[in-house]
Amino acid sequence: MKFSVASEIGELATVILHRPGREMDRLTPDNKDELLFDDVLWLERAQQDHDQFAAILKQRGVNVLYLQDLLTDTIEVPAAREYLLEGALTPDHTGFTAAPTVRRWAEEAPAEVLAEVLIAGITKAELLEQLPGVSSMVMSSIDDEDLLLSPLPNHLFTRDSSSWIYNGVSVNTMRRTARRRETLNYRAIYRWHPLFANADFPLWNDGTLGREMSIEGGDIQVIGNGAVMIGISERTCPQGVEHLAAKLFAGGIREVVAVRMQKSRAQMHLDTIMTMVDRGTFTKYAGAGMLPTVTLRPGDSPDEIDVRENAPELMHHVIAEALGLDEIVVLTTPQDSRAAAREQWDDGANSLAIAPGTIITYERNVNTNRYLTSKGIEVLTIPGSELGRGRGGPHCMSCPILRNPVD
Repeated sequence: MKFSVASEIGELATVILHRPGREMDRLTPDNKDELLFDDVLWLERAQQDHDQFAAILKQRGVNVLYLQDLLTDTIEVPAAREYLLEGALTPDHTGFTAAPTVRRWAEEAPAEVLAEVLIAGITKAELLEQLPGVSSMVMSSIDDEDLLLSPLPNHLFTRDSSSWIYNGVSVNTMRRTARRRETLNYRAIYRWHPLFANADFPLWNDGTLGREMSIEGGDIQVIGNGAVMIGISERTCPQGVEHLAAKLFAGGIREVVAVRMQKSRAQMHLDTIMTMVDRGTFTKYAGAGMLPTVTLRPGDSPDEIDVRENAPELMHHVIAEALGLDEIVVLTTPQDSRAAAREQWDDGANSLAIAPGTIITYERNVNTNRYLTSKGIEVLTIPGSELGRGRGGPHCMSCPILRNPVD
């Protein structure tokens, strides 16, 4: 099977989602900030909302793959299980004394059980249910409800740690410690899962670099015409952009437009302020303004990158130039600054295009949805009161792996 994402708006054929699970029950008022959530979620409602998201995609003919199912299938491959255990369940977690016993249990655990542990984490009490009597100084030093393996609630946002760019994939280098282990699961899936094991695609990034080279999928947008737009943001640093650009250029990608953003929680990724909704058309948060950009192109040798700094007022022109257009259409909802800031916080600009001119957004962004509809965009809405508590919308919650070419 071939995988390719050559634009943000091509008809979506196959996508990876993660239905929120037990990892969300690990969120508490005390640890939510460390785990990068603004609040704790009501899991049952979050699952209902996510199921509506998936249902709309399926109704429109999209093949929906679930991350936990992919991970379960991958664990059935002995080499993959070994790789995942080496990376995730180590003596650092259980202590030296208990490690061999825990490892034997993990080596024999049903794949679906281990997949859930790798995403939801495991507490001391839960481990003792599986292994009564196992002990170590580490385990005797913690309470029953303490986590031996931390959860990965941000796996909900499947695009951030895995981004398909044209004919290849970037397993991204995550900025925050709470998200670093997400890439381990994706590396295993893309290497051993039967869907990917025999497919021929470049790995633009393997997600193993240090946080000084961070780049996250919410900042990556494949705009088409051999170009990619990447935000330099709170989570993505210039070093990470240059590293990815060099890999892309070696693989035949023509141009990267880097957008220098404010470094703030509200605008952590490029897709929190701007996404593509149709041919040459973007929706954009009014408060983002015009931002400085950097045009990156292949240099005269494989070790060189041509870098051109662009003034803020040229932002839209630079994007149009990358697309081979005279100009782009930027749809900015006419509303006062307070209303605009509220909708930006609620992911008003964070739309997922499932075909040219057809997008999915959160229903609560009434002004933006009405405005986009008036401009000829088909807006399909989903609830977001629970899903949005981690600061992410439909664009964040989706990892497209196959889009049909745009006519």
